Amino acid sequence: MAYRTPLARVRGLGSAKEGAEHFWRQRLTAVANIFLISFLVWLLVTLAGADHATVKRTLGKPHIAIPLLLLLLSGLVHMRLGMQTIIEDYVHSEGRKVAALMLNSFFAFAVGLVCVFAVLKLSFGA
Repeated sequence: MAYRTPLARVRGLGSAKEGAEHFWRQRLTAVANIFLISFLVWLLVTLAGADHATVKRTLGKPHIAIPLLLLLLSGLVHMRLGMQTIIEDYVHSEGRKVAALMLNSFFAFAVGLVCVFAVLKLSFGA
């Protein structure tokens, strides 16, 4: 039986002051993804069956490339935050948790870099 006060039991276990920001960023990217993925679906339906030149010309327009880049950014941030939550909840070893969080960030950055390069290459017609 512990003879500690309730305050002593929770001291040092309070808010890390990051939970609300993480929560709202996850919700914000989720709402943004609804609109941006709707745009992507519309774009794919519009370009279904089009020839290569039409697709290339369409993807070269700024009003198409910019929402695609926003979708990449929003989707990757959302993915990274979601995986961070899973890692924090289910990886209990502190060393593995830190390594997994680092790999999560590196993976999101690498995928983002490749995808942004691909969209810019299509957009600028290289």
